[in-house]
Amino acid sequence: MISSGEEKAWEILEKIEPADVCRNASVTFDEKNKCYILKSFCIDFSVIPKEKIIRSPTSQGETIIKKYGYFFIHSCLWYLINAKDLPLTGRLVKPFDIKGGEMFFRGSHILPLESLAKKYGDDKKAFIRKGTELCSDVSNYGDASFNLLPMPRIPVTLILWLKDDEFPPRTDLLLDSSCELQLPIDIIWSIAMLSVLVMM
Repeated sequence: MISSGEEKAWEILEKIEPADVCRNASVTFDEKNKCYILKSFCIDFSVIPKEKIIRSPTSQGETIIKKYGYFFIHSCLWYLINAKDLPLTGRLVKPFDIKGGEMFFRGSHILPLESLAKKYGDDKKAFIRKGTELCSDVSNYGDASFNLLPMPRIPVTLILWLKDDEFPPRTDLLLDSSCELQLPIDIIWSIAMLSVLVMM
């Protein structure tokens, strides 16, 4: 069943000129099948406005749609609608530091970073292996880190700090500061949540 927010997003997307969506969101449009081809974690997804459906030709993609459908579909649609043709700033920020983030990333919207830290807190190789499966670029923060690309213009950096005698394990999530120019705070949260959940 399609939610009212999702229904609204499909209606808006269908009215936007595909050339504008492709330029702004860094996606392509398949004229024959009338669908957008969006890469998420290097996996191809077909976003079909007329049918109001998102599909993937890969089993990995279909698993993401089925398992994390709310976050993924919500993120995809509003990303395609709102994205802008802007360069990354290269300045990484915590979700709390984004405009509106301090209020939004609280309570029921807290990212499950503690659970991620517990899962990989003494297994750096497993953390990197999972990131590699999601087509990440290895970075050099903390004890292990990499950059994921859940949406073409929204990179997400995950950092693992292994547990030791003094401190428990920790994971941090950082975003390029350009994200707040790209998307509303609730969609940024949805993309950040998706990025954590696919690592679990």
